[in-house]
Amino acid sequence: MKILSKYKYLLIVLTLAFSAFAFKKGTSYDSYKCMMQMVNYQGEGAYIVISLMDSDGKYVETLNVRGDDEEWYEEIPSWWKYFKKNKVTLDAITGATLAGGDRSVSILDIYKDKIDAGYKLRFETCVEHGDYNETDLEVDLTSENLTGKFEGKGYIRYIRIMPQQ
Repeated sequence: MKILSKYKYLLIVLTLAFSAFAFKKGTSYDSYKCMMQMVNYQGEGAYIVISLMDSDGKYVETLNVRGDDEEWYEEIPSWWKYFKKNKVTLDAITGATLAGGDRSVSILDIYKDKIDAGYKLRFETCVEHGDYNETDLEVDLTSENLTGKFEGKGYIRYIRIMPQQ
């Protein structure tokens, strides 16, 4: 009987511990569509990394990668340092590169506690035998900006963000 009561106690402690994690801030997110329109350029498809950045400009999370050949990732040097150091998993967040004039939609899962809290979305681009744009586009992660259109400075002509329905 004592053994049974020990297991009950353990079960209660584990239930409380898991409940605390379930209500931890940052565990709920919303999904957003991010449509990217590329400028017309000649050459290979662009590798694009969309990252969540903190207010100090440090990487927090990789949200999406366009280009799935890891051999070229080091051509995106700022993100590559983060990728190598943090052993980032890219499962289900990669897609094909985008060529000049292409348009594509990606889904970004963004934790609710990151919105209106000083974070940014950074779009880094790179093309083989072309330029690397560390901040082709940066957008403050605010409620207002999650339904906007923003101009790029490099290979991205513009992006448009909207809630996924």
